[in-house]
Amino acid sequence: MPRNRRAQRTLGAVTPADFERLAELRRMQGIALALLLAMAAVFVVSFALQERYPWLGFVRAASEGGMVGALADWFAVTAIFRRPLGLPIPHTNLISNKKDDIGAGLGSFIEENFLADEVVHDKLSRISGARAAGQWLEQRANAERAGDMLASATLGALAVVSDDDVQELIEALVRRHVVDPEWGPLLGRAAESFLDGGHHEALIDIAANRFEEWLVGHPEAFDRIVSSRMPTWVPSAVNRFVDDRLHAEAVRFAQHVAAEPEHPFRLAVGRFLSDLARDLQREEQLQAQLERFKHEVFDSPRIRALAASTWEAARTALEEMLEDPDSELRRRITGALQDFGRKLLADPTLQYKIDVWVMSVVEHLVRNYRHDLANVVSETVQRWDAQEAAEKIELQVGRDLQFIRINGTVVGSLAGLAIYSIATLVASAFPVR
Repeated sequence: MPRNRRAQRTLGAVTPADFERLAELRRMQGIALALLLAMAAVFVVSFALQERYPWLGFVRAASEGGMVGALADWFAVTAIFRRPLGLPIPHTNLISNKKDDIGAGLGSFIEENFLADEVVHDKLSRISGARAAGQWLEQRANAERAGDMLASATLGALAVVSDDDVQELIEALVRRHVVDPEWGPLLGRAAESFLDGGHHEALIDIAANRFEEWLVGHPEAFDRIVSSRMPTWVPSAVNRFVDDRLHAEAVRFAQHVAAEPEHPFRLAVGRFLSDLARDLQREEQLQAQLERFKHEVFDSPRIRALAASTWEAARTALEEMLEDPDSELRRRITGALQDFGRKLLADPTLQYKIDVWVMSVVEHLVRNYRHDLANVVSETVQRWDAQEAAEKIELQVGRDLQFIRINGTVVGSLAGLAIYSIATLVASAFPVR
């Protein structure tokens, strides 16, 4: 069988639903054809016997009108999708011939009626997407599904992104926001604020306590440090006396520093830090020294190699955690999504803000790209094969169009009967002599 005949028989049906529509279409076509044949049979019988039985003239007129209506509507329905009987009759095979115009008209219709500003705004204003999202995310199964999608997207991004590009980006960001700005004034202001708040006192307390703990726990280490500084000719008894004395004094010194807020050492440290904070903001020489040190550190190949290895390790660890559904990261992502869903449900203000933001974004996109969206429909229809498009449309709506043929048969019968009856009445009222 030729390909076009086979295609017409199946109308491009592919899915089970398509074949169900095709079966319904064929059934309705059979009903419409059966009515036409019934009208033809009635017409033949009534036409042959109407002289013997005059009342059959009414039946003949009804069947004749039914045949005319059935044939006219068959022609009309068929002409939409193909040429009736294959004849090149003008203004037939409309969908194939007007496919591009239909696509353009459909795109324009969608743009003007479905993507209009007031239609989009009215639809979005009646939908609380934030609340629906909160209800969906509140369910753990849905949160896990969203977490899976987020993990897959992140893994895909990690697979696409080049390590060199990421390292260059990180280096550029660090250089712009960390290295390039001058550290001296910034550190000076930070130290000044730190001192004004008295936060250095806590650090001195910690240092004094830790120093005391070390002295008490490691007296032999302290003794070795002191003894190594003593002359070799000093007797060992004197060394031990000096070690014990200095060790006891060092312990008492650490205790006094920790206990006395006005201890001279504390005051000296405060003055030193205050002078350093002031000099960092004013002394150009100190600032220049700090800048040189900063650039030496960040320009060091070892630092760059450390940054590269850190990124590689972080990436490997991230990929492993994202791929494992039971990892701590995946569980935390799921929990965070659930918490976000609960917060959405419990906070109407947050819902309103998100809905307004989404509405603004969608309206902006529709306002600026609705013509492009409509063109997608037009261009898609234009790319269709003309005959295939006609077959697909016939498969979708052909069943309903068969009712036109059935109704045409019935209406034609009634019209034929009415015309014949009126003509008979007029002829009997005004006989021709």
